[in-house]
Amino acid sequence: MLSAKSLFQEILDNDESFRLFCSIAASGESQGGWENGRIAALVPVTERDIAPKVVRHGADEDKHGRIFNALIKKRGLTPVDVPQDTDYTMLLERRGIGLAHDKLHRDEPLTVQDIVTYLAHSRVTEQRASEQMRLLRRYFADHPDLGRAVRMISNDEDNHLAYCHEELLRFAYAGHGRAIQRTLEQCALAEIRIYRDVSLAVMAHMGRILGWPKAKSAALAAGIHAVYAYERAFGWRRMVSLAMPERRDALGGPATAAPEFA
Repeated sequence: MLSAKSLFQEILDNDESFRLFCSIAASGESQGGWENGRIAALVPVTERDIAPKVVRHGADEDKHGRIFNALIKKRGLTPVDVPQDTDYTMLLERRGIGLAHDKLHRDEPLTVQDIVTYLAHSRVTEQRASEQMRLLRRYFADHPDLGRAVRMISNDEDNHLAYCHEELLRFAYAGHGRAIQRTLEQCALAEIRIYRDVSLAVMAHMGRILGWPKAKSAALAAGIHAVYAYERAFGWRRMVSLAMPERRDALGGPATAAPEFA
């Protein structure tokens, strides 16, 4: 029977597919760490109170990258180059979602609108990350090798999502509501397309590594297209709603260390 758990298990049981999976994850997390670090350094003077939270966000992402690389090393493997068609963060940036890297490379302060754009982009992508890690936690929370990493990263992603909700609501109350909603919708509609494309690319690479028959690959591709159809019609709305989270000030302290992994 083809299920999410059996699919993940098959990928994790094979060294080549496992290191590709972890390499893709590590690359995305490390890129997110760099982006947040630059944003924290360029926060406008009027919004300096948010800078420590952006630093914490980036530190968490860096930590996740180290964890995924440590999981690869624990299996006696080395990371692989990430295929461009699986590079979620790069593809989002190319579509103009979030803050452009050329802006982050400059030493010019960001604007308040830039911070709103960053938070809206993060609110959408952290929704995806939180959901993916909850799925992995459901199946592998007690796994002897992956369990601790999955639980830690999942908790962090939930914190990131809560932080985005709380900060965006603060900006909405300050008069940026329309800009926030417009940016959230643009990000969400672009993200679901890119997530579909990346999912198809990842499954294609995994299929070649694992020798999946054409029927299995076709069934997985059909499932990915079905998820996209649902998200395009209805599901994207979950990414643009805002509600005060139960976890208040979720990034108000220092990042938790992960010495057992990195």
